[in-house]
Amino acid sequence: MNTDPVQRELSEFSNILWRERQLLELLIFKLEEEQRVLAAGRTRWLTPAPREVETVLGELERVALDRAVQVEALARALGLDEPPSLRDLAGLARPPWDTLYGEHRRALLELAQEIDPVAKANRDLLSRGQQAAREALERTLGDIDVQTYSASGGPADRPMNLRLIDEAM
Repeated sequence: MNTDPVQRELSEFSNILWRERQLLELLIFKLEEEQRVLAAGRTRWLTPAPREVETVLGELERVALDRAVQVEALARALGLDEPPSLRDLAGLARPPWDTLYGEHRRALLELAQEIDPVAKANRDLLSRGQQAAREALERTLGDIDVQTYSASGGPADRPMNLRLIDEAM
């Protein structure tokens, strides 16, 4: 069994990076799933789909904390004054760690580049969906003012404009 503290820290850090990569892959999947729900207008799934994305993001935050703690431990084991970046670590480490950290870095960058456009498209779909819902309500109920509370937090000082809607509509 290898008890070299540097090797142990290098291995532990690599394990955390693998976990981060797996979670980023899962995030892409969940974002694409959310996008399909939004594009299809499947309102039944509009709550669970974003909740699943939030769950993965929460797990990514925990892994980011683990990563920060581990890179601090790794810096101490390597005798560095400051925690190294992943690029620095790939340059500092000996084989096979140099190659492995270089691969982790490349994969993490690719995953991040893949996530950005999907997340932006989802935000755009949500925005368009909210606008379409508002327009549909305005066509159905007339000009509506969604402000129901005043700046002080109390009810707004205006009469509510209620209308009956024919169920056959």
